[in-house]
Amino acid sequence: MKAIVADPLGGPENLRYLDLPDPGSPAPGYAVVQLEAIGVNFIDVYFRTGLYKAPETPVRLGNEGAGVVVAAGEGVGLAVGSRVAYAMARGSYAEYATVPAAQLVPLPEAISYEQGAALMLQGMTAHYLTHSTYVLSRGSTCLIHAAAGGAGSLLVQLAKIAGAKVIGTAGTEEKAAFAHRHGADHVIVYTQTDFEPAVREFTAGKGVDVVYDSVGSATFHKSLNCLKPRGMMVSFGQSSGPVGNIDPLLLSQKGSLFLTRPSLANYIADPAELHARANDLFGWLQSGRLHLNIQKTYPLSEAAQAHRDLEARLSTGKLLLVP
Repeated sequence: MKAIVADPLGGPENLRYLDLPDPGSPAPGYAVVQLEAIGVNFIDVYFRTGLYKAPETPVRLGNEGAGVVVAAGEGVGLAVGSRVAYAMARGSYAEYATVPAAQLVPLPEAISYEQGAALMLQGMTAHYLTHSTYVLSRGSTCLIHAAAGGAGSLLVQLAKIAGAKVIGTAGTEEKAAFAHRHGADHVIVYTQTDFEPAVREFTAGKGVDVVYDSVGSATFHKSLNCLKPRGMMVSFGQSSGPVGNIDPLLLSQKGSLFLTRPSLANYIADPAELHARANDLFGWLQSGRLHLNIQKTYPLSEAAQAHRDLEARLSTGKLLLVP
């Protein structure tokens, strides 16, 4: 089968499109999925560069996909031919993937493979952040960085579904308009305006209840200053680089703040929780309450260009690969 690997670790130029052995018969509890669409995410960049460590060499990439079950091991409750989607099982940059059955969710017929692959990782991330890590409700106020990106635009929409007031940041006027169209109440173009005083102005000096930050080093410390006392800083990515060491005393000095660095894997480890989140997302998508923006689809062989575009922040919405 054709697949993409990082060999050696480093830039997009190190991605190799090559032949790997076809999956054999899956072990008990696993299924082989013939992939129809594959999500591109910053976690793939982290594994490509070595920021996140993988045990194998060369490193398999891709953590999200949608397709058809073509083989099922013992104890798998999905029939061959089932339409499925999944996240957080690495190796989806390929024609086939062997996936733990506990991580697969049935994909409704009304939802395309492209929509399934675009929704799973970032959609469930947005779900757990807004509905579990910090439970937003009517009257809550949040700051969402990169509000026009794939994850950011879903976060904006799920925050609005929960009833919260949303302040977003974006790098251009075009991206700001995109975030507004997806429901953001205020959007700060951070290349033109310092977001910290702007957030204070929008909240009448009170600050926000929670900051959702996927950017990392470029925004982290100023984001702490945007929180109200006992607010929560949710650092869930580092597209600008790692935050570095944090002295816990800083959280006390800035108002007894809470800081968390969550991971989707810990919020979908229970299959019941995984299916509940996926069912919410599929339902909102089918009802029209949630909108997906698939900006561009690349052939699997062009994964390097997809990574370049993602890292250059040229995207507003989701990037996909198709085998």
